[in-house]
Amino acid sequence: MEITEVRITLRNEDKLRGFVNVTFDHAFVVRGMKIIRGVSGACFVSMPSRKRPDGTHQDIAHPVTAEMRNRIEKVVLEAYEAELKKQSANV
Repeated sequence: MEITEVRITLRNEDKLRGFVNVTFDHAFVVRGMKIIRGVSGACFVSMPSRKRPDGTHQDIAHPVTAEMRNRIEKVVLEAYEAELKKQSANV
């Protein structure tokens, strides 16, 4: 499975750094991923989720293997860094 498109919408909030839509094989898109800045300052990718009645969150879509999660996170964070550089160049 190939990641064929990554679209980033930047946010400048304390923890939320952006929203992400990822397309696989030009045929399937997952919308609503988030780039989150963690406590250590490093960013990670959060999968789309919904809030349950008890206040907890449940992922709507997520990778089944650690390998796929790492692949998605690597590609998304590289696209995020490229988008930050692009925005900096435009300022």
